[in-house]
Amino acid sequence: MTTVHSPAPRSGRASRTATALVVTLVLALLLVFFILPVIWLLLAPTKTAGELISDAPLSFGSFHNLAAAWDHLISFQGAAILVWLKNSAVYSVGSLAITILTSIPAGYALALTRFRGRKLLLMITLTVMIMPSAALVLPIFLELNLFHLIGTAWSVILPFSFFPFGVYLVYIYFATSLPRSILSAARLDGASEWQIFLKIALPLARPVVALVAFFSFVGNWNNFFLPYLVLPSSDAFPVQVGLNQLLTSTPSFNPVAGAGLNITSPELALAILISILPVLVVFLFSQRALVSGMLAGSTK
Repeated sequence: MTTVHSPAPRSGRASRTATALVVTLVLALLLVFFILPVIWLLLAPTKTAGELISDAPLSFGSFHNLAAAWDHLISFQGAAILVWLKNSAVYSVGSLAITILTSIPAGYALALTRFRGRKLLLMITLTVMIMPSAALVLPIFLELNLFHLIGTAWSVILPFSFFPFGVYLVYIYFATSLPRSILSAARLDGASEWQIFLKIALPLARPVVALVAFFSFVGNWNNFFLPYLVLPSSDAFPVQVGLNQLLTSTPSFNPVAGAGLNITSPELALAILISILPVLVVFLFSQRALVSGMLAGSTK
């Protein structure tokens, strides 16, 4: 007996076509609003300020213009861009080290130990985690001023070291992924809680440690508001605050202050690319660890 298969309903084909059309439109919008500006930024340093206005937006200028933009950028305030990059590295790495030393044990303690006030500390951590960082700038500024730390590197490093999101990530990992049987066996063998943490829990938590380190470094590197308030000297600026000073020295944005300087839009675009390069390098070299960290805690 022969079975005759009826063709798919036209309504089904029409719905699939409509879905494909919607997906195509969404991807096209993403291309316009996210990818094209990045391509423009990559090409901007290869042009002069006049060519940025007159030439096609996505056209390539010349390597000569790129070298000229670099020379003009380096000549600004005696290679200030390099000083700002060094300051950002010091602030970010310094606060990252303190973050790792504090958030990993804190997350472990909240997840695997029982003590009075544990739930209160966890609630405070979650509350601070969802608060806008700008809301804490004023009390942090007053506290730093009380201890006479305004204008020093510690005025940036210490507030950056407070990373409740990292504590929460570690808490989730240890609460869901660390086998309790391993901890119980270690306790029966006479291991102390500190030995259990250092020799068992910490080696198993390397993926989530890498994830916390990455998010902390990126957040510290891109932070602008607090360093802008607590660092009065240009020599102490991180690169994000330095970019603001560079922006105010560009005639296109500030005709009065930027008059007579070599800083134009191509130099500003080149400075932006240089400022994001360290984060891009860190991301490219830590992709595997980041993927492992994001999957950590998904299964037991």
